[in-house]
Amino acid sequence: MLEVIAQLCGGIGLFLIGMTLMTDSLKEMAGESLRLWLSKFTGSPIKAIFSGIGLTLAVQSSTATTLATIGFVSAGILTFSQAIGVIIGANIGTTSTGWMVAFLGVKFSIAHIALPLIGLGAIFKLFSRGRLSLFGLTIAGFGLIFFGIDLLQVAMSGFAERVDLSVFSNNSFTTQLILVLVGLVMTVLLQSSSAAITATLAALASGAIDLSQALGLVIGQNIGTVATAILAAMGSTANAKRTAAVHVVFNVISAVLAFILLKPAFLWLAEHSQVGTWDDVIIVAAFHTAFSVLGTLFLLPFLKQFEQLIVGLIPDRTPSILCYLDQASFSVPALAINAASKVIYWSIGHILILLKRAIQEGRLPSNSELQQLDEILKRVQQYLEDLSVSENELDQQRLMAMLRLMVYLRVLRSDLEAVEHAEHIRTQPTIYQMGLDYIHVLDNHFQYVDEFNRLTEVASLNRELLNLKQWVEEQRAEAREKVIEYATVQHLSAARSLELLAAQRWLDRLIAHTQRLANVLQETESMLDDVEKRKYYAATQ
Repeated sequence: MLEVIAQLCGGIGLFLIGMTLMTDSLKEMAGESLRLWLSKFTGSPIKAIFSGIGLTLAVQSSTATTLATIGFVSAGILTFSQAIGVIIGANIGTTSTGWMVAFLGVKFSIAHIALPLIGLGAIFKLFSRGRLSLFGLTIAGFGLIFFGIDLLQVAMSGFAERVDLSVFSNNSFTTQLILVLVGLVMTVLLQSSSAAITATLAALASGAIDLSQALGLVIGQNIGTVATAILAAMGSTANAKRTAAVHVVFNVISAVLAFILLKPAFLWLAEHSQVGTWDDVIIVAAFHTAFSVLGTLFLLPFLKQFEQLIVGLIPDRTPSILCYLDQASFSVPALAINAASKVIYWSIGHILILLKRAIQEGRLPSNSELQQLDEILKRVQQYLEDLSVSENELDQQRLMAMLRLMVYLRVLRSDLEAVEHAEHIRTQPTIYQMGLDYIHVLDNHFQYVDEFNRLTEVASLNRELLNLKQWVEEQRAEAREKVIEYATVQHLSAARSLELLAAQRWLDRLIAHTQRLANVLQETESMLDDVEKRKYYAATQ
């Protein structure tokens, strides 16, 4: 019995290692195309569902798709509406593993070529670089999967000889419910529905369990996948939590429909079609796909109402820009950088609004506003410092661009520290007009989009600020004379006159610093556009 348990553990272990290698390497090879795919092909519910199916087929892991989707939602790349379809599609796509195992691992065993595949993959990994090296990991993982399946079948044959599971063969509600719970626990413990379903198919093929037991286990194993999604969504944005909730609700609905409708139908079909026992594994694979499709067809007409229900159950009680700084996105650095960029761009807009309000209306920012801003800047700086982008050159360029923006953002924050000068600007016509010209340029390039005040047409903004900066420099001496003349005519004290001159210098610096920031923004956007083009070109080759 110990030998059987050892073989069972070894088979599951080899399968899990193989799945991890294959999934991680496929995901790495997909690279930016994963993000491009989801951002471009989720415009409608049907497109989003097919995107979820396609992505899961590509990386061979619904968990990877679900976690990536939660990360995309946290980073603001996908809306919650788009994520619903992707999650539903991922649940259909993950059933491909069952078909692969049924045909290649059980019905037509390819275990005899598993070891050569592992060796070939190791050669590619050791003696090549880039995509070819990743391809080596993929085929090595593929070989480990089927070597593990072969070991599982041997273990399950020995298990069937030593353990009597006939107590679970009756079709009572209690027995079937226990099987569902056992399947759920299997997935939670193994952290992989694919591994749990593979173990079930191996047990079925070796005669350790019958078809009815296998169907009950598969229902539970499908529900068990929600555990990872729930853990990933903890502490994330409300939309990320809603996305995880979609995964939970969809899987539960699909399981209920499968338990009540599909399982009896498939058992009847198996009994009356008089197929051989070896075909039971095909029936289980078909059952797994069928109940995911049934759940999709059930929800598809009510997706809008389903979305409203989830939003109502999980309201966004603490809207904060900091919610985007979700460390769950660290697994996909491009997502984390995108999330940080949202916070940085929001902070730029927020500082400029505070400055604009102070100059135009005389309303100075409160201490609480400044403290909140400082906390945001501190958090995003720490977030970027904690982020690791390994050897990905393009992600490194993105990260450096964000860190450079942070430097100039800090400079603008230091200008806000002396914002009391804005009160003096409003009292002197010449300086005040310069301040109004500055505000006019900003107003031309502010757009309120997706809860953010964003600067638009950055190249034009940079050009206009550069013109304003040059004009201010040309008028500096004349403006200074007008300030002194104004102080004399108004019989201002020396201290008051010095305050006006200090306000003029502050406004000069503010315009110059804003122009430098706009220039860095333009360079950053130009660089990122170039990166996107190169990434897209690489992804389409």
